[in-house]
Amino acid sequence: MSGIVRVYKRDDEGALQFREAWFDEDYSQFVMNFGAVGHQSKTEETDVPDAAAADGLLDAFAAQCAEDGYAEIPTEEQFWVVAQFALKTREGTDRDRYLEQKAKDALISHLAWRGLGTVERSEFSDYKLNIFCLCPDVNKAVNAIKVCIRGEDLDFTKLSIGAAPYKDPDHFKLKHSAKPAASFSL
Repeated sequence: MSGIVRVYKRDDEGALQFREAWFDEDYSQFVMNFGAVGHQSKTEETDVPDAAAADGLLDAFAAQCAEDGYAEIPTEEQFWVVAQFALKTREGTDRDRYLEQKAKDALISHLAWRGLGTVERSEFSDYKLNIFCLCPDVNKAVNAIKVCIRGEDLDFTKLSIGAAPYKDPDHFKLKHSAKPAASFSL
């Protein structure tokens, strides 16, 4: 078993909790990350001799999580949350491509360490940069995206955020806009 194991469960108060684990080949470590969704997670690293040992730990981690009631959230039960930046040109400039890379990198890290999902892709469309995130909790993801973009100083005044169920990607609802707006479109 290689890759990442990411699982969730609701605690007794109804709050979504997460656990995830993976093998970090660069440092030869088995890494576990866990906590309440939307909050900075706790991380534990364990040195391992090789990928085979890490696979054994990953299998044991998955088994323990299942025993504790954690399970993957199927993709179709998650949500698309799109961080959208208004641009001055139709297809984007070199500066906009820099913004794309910087924002993606920041969001990948910010969302992951809080159990809030993954950055799946980005694209330029008519005067817009769209960064697509797949998230288990819309409201917490929207708040985290706003905090991340503002904290990284990444054109917060040009940011809009829209969300739609994974199964219904044609019906985005506006969740945040720096400027007055009533709708969200890609």
